[in-house]
Amino acid sequence: MIKIENLYINFPGFSLKDINLSIEKGEFFVLLGPTGAGKTVLLETIVGLVPVKKGRIYIEGVDVTKEPPEKRRIGIVYQDCALFPHLTVLKNIKYGLHFNKQGSSESLKRLHRLVEQLRLHSILQRLPVNLSGGEMKRVALARALVINPSILLLDEPLSALDPNFKEEIREELKRIHQKTGITFFMVTHDFTDVLYLATKAAVMNEGKIEQVGDVTDIFQRPSSSFVANFLGAKNIFRGNMIKKDDRTFVDTGGTVIEVASNLRKIEGRVYFTVRPEDIIISQRPFSSSARNCYPGKVVEVINRGEVFYVTADIGERMTALITKASFEEMDLREGDRVFLSFKATAVHLFI
Repeated sequence: MIKIENLYINFPGFSLKDINLSIEKGEFFVLLGPTGAGKTVLLETIVGLVPVKKGRIYIEGVDVTKEPPEKRRIGIVYQDCALFPHLTVLKNIKYGLHFNKQGSSESLKRLHRLVEQLRLHSILQRLPVNLSGGEMKRVALARALVINPSILLLDEPLSALDPNFKEEIREELKRIHQKTGITFFMVTHDFTDVLYLATKAAVMNEGKIEQVGDVTDIFQRPSSSFVANFLGAKNIFRGNMIKKDDRTFVDTGGTVIEVASNLRKIEGRVYFTVRPEDIIISQRPFSSSARNCYPGKVVEVINRGEVFYVTADIGERMTALITKASFEEMDLREGDRVFLSFKATAVHLFI
């Protein structure tokens, strides 16, 4: 559906570098990254608002690199909705039809269907100044969808909404995607959006794609320390790979941790993570299949409502996640002696 090859965009002080992406038809693709990473620039390049210096953009197998926006059959919803303040809701929605020559009866049917689906009947004659944040988002969605796009681009569509409106629009996006089969490409900072909506995702930093793949892979197996830090991964360490008999370990200088044997080909200094939910915390050692078990002392407890993050010093400060019930049963306090256990396969390495 969307194929980007060796894309290069240059601005004073910033550039997109060697962007390569392939997005399948019907996917809900989400692009993550810090402010200034280049996410919106990439979005506007796909829609045709930013000229390409080098590389190619294909949509449904057709090279659209030099095509104007109105020839690409792409709808776009901006963070601020970008509604025309002097036009009513109805005229805002119809605006895109001036540039997309489609059958008037077909367009009219689609317009009525969107008004019904997005519950816009009662506000069609209002001006944008009289709309709530959630209403503006729904109008912007209708305007983007009325042209029957093959791709819908969304730039931070859920930002600046209160929690109730955000949940409502998030559900709306999921429903529209499932019902229409349109390819979605969304920029967001909210991990909840990614986990709830995305079928595939990418992380961008300083104009480059750091990692692309299934959502589970990106969150559970980050490919670099930047991705791990950006996604809020805890327990990020660095150490040297060492081998002993048929087993492989990482020596952090504070402790030695066993890793899966299929990682023996990796050598030298590496980064690694252990997800908090993969760590078992106990008040005494117990028999299990976990190859790593370390005594330590609780140094920090963070209450997150239904779960607790408990950090213990085992030579390195390592954080485990436990339920509220388990925390209360163990009655943990800072200074308590505990044991942290986790499998060798729970250790994820990256260079």
